[in-house]
Amino acid sequence: MNALVNRRCRPCEGGVPPLDAAEARRLHAELDAGWELDDDAKRLSRRFAFHGFNRALGFANAVAWVAQVEGHHPELRVGWGYCEVEWTTHAIAGLSENDFICAAKTDALFDD
Repeated sequence: MNALVNRRCRPCEGGVPPLDAAEARRLHAELDAGWELDDDAKRLSRRFAFHGFNRALGFANAVAWVAQVEGHHPELRVGWGYCEVEWTTHAIAGLSENDFICAAKTDALFDD
């Protein structure tokens, strides 16, 4: 299991720099290959596929629960048969370690 999944998010209210591209790529390599890192290394996203709307919505609700527990919230898009999850740290306009922790926890939900 990914070591990131066992970590907890730290509050981020800004005042710290976002991860640089090299560090973002290093952490990205620890995630499932389905995660995409944008060209600027500021957003991390993945599209999850499901059979039907209810399963996609249930998954989105589970991701929302993890987000509440961790105090770190993604952008979610849900439709028939899919849930798109995008992590970024708005307070620093880029990625923090929290985004990778939450992505790993999102993967754990999907794997279960």
